[in-house]
Amino acid sequence: MAVIDRVPNVTFKTRVRDESVEGPNPFRWQDLTTDDIFKGKKVVVFSLPGAFTPTCSSNHLPRYEELYEEFKAQGVDAIVCVSVNDAFVMFQWGKQVGANNVFLLPDGNGEFTRKMGMLVDKANLGFGMRSWRYSMLVNDSTIEKIFTEPDFGDNCPIDPFEVSDADTMLAYMKGTESAGVAKAREFVG
Repeated sequence: MAVIDRVPNVTFKTRVRDESVEGPNPFRWQDLTTDDIFKGKKVVVFSLPGAFTPTCSSNHLPRYEELYEEFKAQGVDAIVCVSVNDAFVMFQWGKQVGANNVFLLPDGNGEFTRKMGMLVDKANLGFGMRSWRYSMLVNDSTIEKIFTEPDFGDNCPIDPFEVSDADTMLAYMKGTESAGVAKAREFVG
């Protein structure tokens, strides 16, 4: 796992609704760069192993969605969920779980995740290369704080979900998490 202080430069392949596109699928490809997402903004990012997976769908994404207004009150411009999935999968997952406020960012090639030092092999589950679960607060492309789940590594037999949750990030931002607890819960490699 790499230790970096700025988000890596990446171009994401996304799909956006465009009413000028005819037919039943009025979407077009649009490239988004790291600068488009982070430059001059305060952004909370959380990354997870995959769309439609149990913890990601039942807790991780929904809780960030629930606390969206509280994050906005802390000056957050956007909440971004990154997963090593393509734009089509992320779109359908967002529809299914009702993601209206969290921006689902497809990292289909895993380039952002790899450059973050968070790409792991989950072949033991038949997933291939995926993101390790983490969250971070990014100010103008600079990583201010990162919470990385413990036991980082390839083919981890468990999927830890202890510190990348919305409540931990919000507590950090509000300054309500004690320094000792934060140190014990944070893992930065």
